[in-house]
Amino acid sequence: MAGANISSSNSHKLAGLDHLRALAIILVLLFHYRLFGHPQWIESAGRFGWTGVDLFFVLSGYLISGQLFKQIAAGQSISLRDFFVKRFFRIIPAYLFIVGVYFCVPAFHEREGLSPLWKYLTFTQNFGLDLRYYGTFSHAWSLCVEEQFYLLLPVIVLACVLFKIGRNAAIIIAALFIAGFFIRSFNWHTFVKPFVDEDIRRINWYKWIYYPTFNRLDGLLTGITVAGLCQFYPKVKSFIYNNGNLFFVIALIVLTGAYFVCLDPLTYSASVFGFPLVAIGYGCLLAAAISPRCFLYKIRSRVTASIATLSYSIYLSHKGLFHVTQELFAKLGVQKDSIPMIFLCLAVAILGAILLRYLVEKPFLKIKDRLLQKM
Repeated sequence: MAGANISSSNSHKLAGLDHLRALAIILVLLFHYRLFGHPQWIESAGRFGWTGVDLFFVLSGYLISGQLFKQIAAGQSISLRDFFVKRFFRIIPAYLFIVGVYFCVPAFHEREGLSPLWKYLTFTQNFGLDLRYYGTFSHAWSLCVEEQFYLLLPVIVLACVLFKIGRNAAIIIAALFIAGFFIRSFNWHTFVKPFVDEDIRRINWYKWIYYPTFNRLDGLLTGITVAGLCQFYPKVKSFIYNNGNLFFVIALIVLTGAYFVCLDPLTYSASVFGFPLVAIGYGCLLAAAISPRCFLYKIRSRVTASIATLSYSIYLSHKGLFHVTQELFAKLGVQKDSIPMIFLCLAVAILGAILLRYLVEKPFLKIKDRLLQKM
């Protein structure tokens, strides 16, 4: 993402975003490690880790829409061809490689069976996902949401430009955000509340509340909102840029509230209001990270930059690698719930991500660059 000749200002902004990417993948790792042998303290440390995905959604909404908004503001036409070429070579090769590993190497399966291959290939796995039968590589649900977002966003933006909707597009964003409350409320009353059995309630909650795209637009819409405000509303942009530390404090307050609201995710309040609270909290954190006045913007770290660079590869492969690592080293006498096992799992996950990054991701990114130069 960061080019070789970016300005100092952009370099700092990217550093702030790298901190957030690193935070997002660390949260995800903590949350998913609870599925494997682990010390008891991981339960508490990883309880809120599911929100790492929501932070990724906020970042995606901001970065992808920001690129499109910048072109519109500059009076440039949006090239769907360029957009989809960039997204394809950034996302698909590494994803298909991991899908291939899961389908060809049964030992890589961390839980129950895989969803049908066609669901992975069409990015529709997040609809109707039943964890009782399809728990392996279930975390690909978030990639389904993002790919659906990548498919629709540029088309919607082009339609807004064509029909001169302009700033009235904010009404569409607000309407979609508000619609999420009603859809989640309906689904909770229909598919969660009627069931007394805790296991059935949980399965249905994931299937009808947590995974479907129409319930998880809050983060993406929040990221789009921040990008739109910064691009088209100079006074708002100035306020954000001058008050980064204030937004950081607000983020902590909102996310703390979200943490307590979501302590029991199966409740009505968590199901309906939890996702928007998390999205707004991370939206404020994003505003802080892009503000030159905020410490997140000013501090540059090779550690967070490296983690951010590997975050996609880590996300794709970590659950399978955790499983393989625990099974292998348990046979060698390392306790699954021990601290040494945590370090071994993390080391293998990082090594696997590095290999995926440099053997699959980067070669295809070079192909993308050559294709774009020829277009």
